[in-house]
Amino acid sequence: MNEFDLIRRYFTRPVPPGYLGVGDDCALLPVAPGKQLATSTDLLIEGRHFLPDADPASLGYKALAVNISDLAAMGAEPLGCMLGLSLPRVDEAWLAAFADAFHALAHEAGCPLVGGDTTRSPDGIVISVTVFGQVEPDRALRRSAALPGDDIWVSGTLGAPHAALQWLTGQWPAQPALLAEARPALERPVPPWRFAQRLPGLAHAALDISDGLLQDLGHILKASGCGAILYYHQLPIDAVLQPLDESLVREAVLSGGDVYQLCFTSPSRNRDAIAELARAFDVRATRIGVIESGAQLKVHDAAGRPVPITSRGFDHFA
Repeated sequence: MNEFDLIRRYFTRPVPPGYLGVGDDCALLPVAPGKQLATSTDLLIEGRHFLPDADPASLGYKALAVNISDLAAMGAEPLGCMLGLSLPRVDEAWLAAFADAFHALAHEAGCPLVGGDTTRSPDGIVISVTVFGQVEPDRALRRSAALPGDDIWVSGTLGAPHAALQWLTGQWPAQPALLAEARPALERPVPPWRFAQRLPGLAHAALDISDGLLQDLGHILKASGCGAILYYHQLPIDAVLQPLDESLVREAVLSGGDVYQLCFTSPSRNRDAIAELARAFDVRATRIGVIESGAQLKVHDAAGRPVPITSRGFDHFA
């Protein structure tokens, strides 16, 4: 099978009216009148972002999900995506599983695959996905828009992806039953993109949690010139962590990555509206703190005492 056969068999699918998909030098995507284009790119590299024996269907799903999560963080509606795929060899069973899962999520999210590239890489699999979306001008959720007094919210739960990774890589003592429960959160994250599209006008600043709550919230604080206080007892800790030692739980929920849920800020007057929106889209949304003046990020327990922090999150170059 040559490169063009591979693209035609696994990655060429019909696209919606008004699109030009795979087959030309460029793809064409319609952007609605009065909207801005939002775009983002993520890399997934074997041995760095996923294990060599990763399930190809889960990998195909996650490769797109982590990019849709970026669109969600801006409050943008998905339009389409492009895939760059570098493989050591052609494995048709692997490609079929990867492509089917990728296309299934693309269809569900309204984010069709419209182009990309393939090549050979002798040192392992490299996946690059670029997504395109649209959002109304001046309504994108920017990291620089948090204000003192804003509530801090997160969607979903925290900690399960980090725990799954620690068990898979042998960093924590084996817990097969807990790993089976936590593993879907690592391999098939579900970013709340429909919920996120309704946040512009309610939320000020937002991002997706990819490298750890403390590290990613820190990006909002730095961009906005603010500080924050988090209430540890209010964090939505995933139930799979309940049997674990408190130090491991704290590591997972404060510093653990691969969450792909939203962290966003909003004026307190919008609490009821956000809660109603979360119910409408079956999303768990939890208030976990408040934006403050200053530059510090503090974490307090229920008694107001500082919570010890040993790590602030994942660093790609550490």
